[in-house]
Amino acid sequence: MSNTLRLTEQLMAMPSVTPADGGCMALIQSHLDPLGFECEVIDCGPDTFRVKNLWAKRAGTTQQTLAFAGHVDVVPTGPLNQWTSDPFTPTHRDGKLFGRGACDMKASLAAMVVATQEFLKETPQPALGIAFLLTSDEEGPALDGTVRVCELLTSRNQAPDFCIVGEPTSVKKTGDMIKNGRRGSLSGKLKVIGIQGHIAYPQLADNPVHKAAPAIAELASTVWDNGNAFFPPTTWQISNVHGGTGASNVIPGEMVIDFNFRFCTESTADSLKQRFTDILHKHQLKFEIDWTLGGLPFLTTPGSLVDMVQEAIVQVTGIQTELSTTGGTSDGRFIAQICPQVIELGPPNATIHKIDEYVAVADLEPLKDIYKQVLVKLNQACLANNSAAR
Repeated sequence: MSNTLRLTEQLMAMPSVTPADGGCMALIQSHLDPLGFECEVIDCGPDTFRVKNLWAKRAGTTQQTLAFAGHVDVVPTGPLNQWTSDPFTPTHRDGKLFGRGACDMKASLAAMVVATQEFLKETPQPALGIAFLLTSDEEGPALDGTVRVCELLTSRNQAPDFCIVGEPTSVKKTGDMIKNGRRGSLSGKLKVIGIQGHIAYPQLADNPVHKAAPAIAELASTVWDNGNAFFPPTTWQISNVHGGTGASNVIPGEMVIDFNFRFCTESTADSLKQRFTDILHKHQLKFEIDWTLGGLPFLTTPGSLVDMVQEAIVQVTGIQTELSTTGGTSDGRFIAQICPQVIELGPPNATIHKIDEYVAVADLEPLKDIYKQVLVKLNQACLANNSAAR
């Protein structure tokens, strides 16, 4: 059994449904302490939802630091009777390792740790600084996890220069896709206000569903932007609609719509809010809106980190990776606010959050080797910069 597989199994066996860490932080710290990392556990949040964060830093001979980032928490298992094996008992079948968190994202965490161990064994005094930024609040509200550590690092002037987030980004084989950006997420709860009344006397009421329908049609057909070379166009979608009392003879007094923008760097949250409300005013609606900005879009254009990751993937797997900005949000949205170069790289994501989640055992060592080669390449770049400075 490889060290990567062994550590993956150990982490998977620890129940760590958000915000619990299940002991994962202590296990990872036990591997980092002997390597010379200064480990700081940062607990945040109310007692009813206590979040554990870990910031571990090992200094290099340059000011540049690569941070490995990720989360130890997992989503709930769902119905246990639908799992083929216990979700917190790592189980092998047909070359696959089954269990909750297998690919999202305990395999990545294990690969990061083992890659670092192997790199430091070969390069005990690297020029590159190495750090780990881990949280137990990524799958939940994400209010007291990575975002709080980023705030702390900013106040200390300790922000990393490069970051690899271990989210499962691949499609069929580890390394075939990396995320060099993510779309932003802007949600809203719209209340359209009318006048409740008897359905037989519509002249005495004002139906908010009828009033809102033309505005909804316009919102659904609006082209918010055309995207760009890295992002698809911004989209707007309704997720929930509620109106009425449940009675068949009552005109509702209000209608509530939950919606979401997934937006690219061609739009801003403020511009989308303005255009949205302009359409509502155009249709003379009486309304209230509560907005929630889930995350800003971020983009790491091809450059040193992207190039080195692509080179490492080719070196280890022979695959020419695809750059992508699709998918949901991740904690990369917080890290990108303090770190200029952020990419996401992990194993295939086909079974994340599903019953019988698994990671192919054959994907583990290549992932570890890719992470290790990125460390090697960034360290070589730091050494070259040191020589040039002299």
